[in-house]
Amino acid sequence: MGTIYACLKKALQEIQLLAKQSVPLLVLLFVLLSIPLGYAVNSLAMGAFAIASLIYLKKVNFTADKLLVLPVLLYLLMALSLLWTIDLTSSASAVSKELPLLIVPLCFMTFSSYNRCKKEIILKYYSVGMVFYVIFFLVKAVVKYCVTKDSSVFFYHELVTYDLNAIHVSVYVTLAFFYFYTQPNRTILVSAISFLLGIFIFLLSSKNITIVFILLLFIFECFYSKEKLKLKKVGLTILIVISSFILFSSKIKERFLLEFKSDAIVNTTNTGKGDVNKVSIYEAWTQDKFQQNDFFSGTAFRVYQIRVFKELLTEEPILFTGYGLNAADSKVQKKGEEHTVFLGDATHYGYQSLDFHNQYIQIFAETGIFGLIILLLIVSLSLRNAIKSKDFRGIAFSVVMISLFLTESILIRQRGIAFFILFYCVFNSRKNAIVVENSHVPNDSLLPKLDNKKG
Repeated sequence: MGTIYACLKKALQEIQLLAKQSVPLLVLLFVLLSIPLGYAVNSLAMGAFAIASLIYLKKVNFTADKLLVLPVLLYLLMALSLLWTIDLTSSASAVSKELPLLIVPLCFMTFSSYNRCKKEIILKYYSVGMVFYVIFFLVKAVVKYCVTKDSSVFFYHELVTYDLNAIHVSVYVTLAFFYFYTQPNRTILVSAISFLLGIFIFLLSSKNITIVFILLLFIFECFYSKEKLKLKKVGLTILIVISSFILFSSKIKERFLLEFKSDAIVNTTNTGKGDVNKVSIYEAWTQDKFQQNDFFSGTAFRVYQIRVFKELLTEEPILFTGYGLNAADSKVQKKGEEHTVFLGDATHYGYQSLDFHNQYIQIFAETGIFGLIILLLIVSLSLRNAIKSKDFRGIAFSVVMISLFLTESILIRQRGIAFFILFYCVFNSRKNAIVVENSHVPNDSLLPKLDNKKG
């Protein structure tokens, strides 16, 4: 009890200090923790963050940070696409949804007291918040299992709901995991939290994130860990054993094997037609016409969507302008009808109604080559900055986002936009390189360590 009281007391002191020194940063923390909640809650938190930044704005504080200017330019290009969009209604509604790309960087440019210590506080309490979310979802899954006896409640979208999306949540939790896992001299409590978050990431069963997660673990252990060589070898061995065990568990193994099976399968969740034929990656790229019982795995579907974009780029003059923000849907739909993919029914979406599932292609199709160039600069400079500053949490964030953009159009969704731009600014604001040497509060009090000693 003594330890819990001490931790809570330190946490309260840190929150009070953050509120005293920078109210906008305190609100920023609430914005980050509201991402998994309802859209209205996150929108209100984002609005409060903008208002707080405006209230505490002083002209002398504003700095045009080069890295933060890039998402602002991307937003301005999105807004400019209203001049040539083929779907003004869709583009106009999307412009307001993309506002965080403009607002958040401008807010960070106004901060006078943002530094490494503040960044650590934000990362810490965001990560602690994710631990509580994970516990909540696991407890809810246990309760559902007791009622239904269905083990699928512990995996993928069933674990966190389709609206939240298992892939997105796995990204949120991955960042929290690396906050704890990269702590020097990890205590038993911190190690236990890392293990819990790692298991949760595997249960979410996102193939892309799982592979990147394991890769990042190996990179950290091999190049960034400060543990002694013998401990590193033990850690790597345990990591290999646990990864192998989890990857070959039935439900997760099924998710991975689905991409590589070539025989006919049964998948009523995608077409509702019982026995369906699985489309190979080669067929997705080359076959002109499909049948209504043809099923695309995740990889095959993304290959098909790349092909669709290639055909559109060849057939129409969209290289420099794109179709306009959020305006490519009608073109993708026509292509789906042309290739006769499964067009949906009363209870299932058709393939033609889905987005590109690739952020690089999505931004290219909507804003042209210049939008793609800006996005590539954003992610590449973010990774370069993290490597240069030897910030592995920043490296993990950048690598995960670069990878995620290959398989998801995350910047067309409110939660995706909020998560990406908030943490892009948290890691890439140049002001976090400033250490306030004459601060009246020692760094140790700003960054108390989680303790597992008995009180």
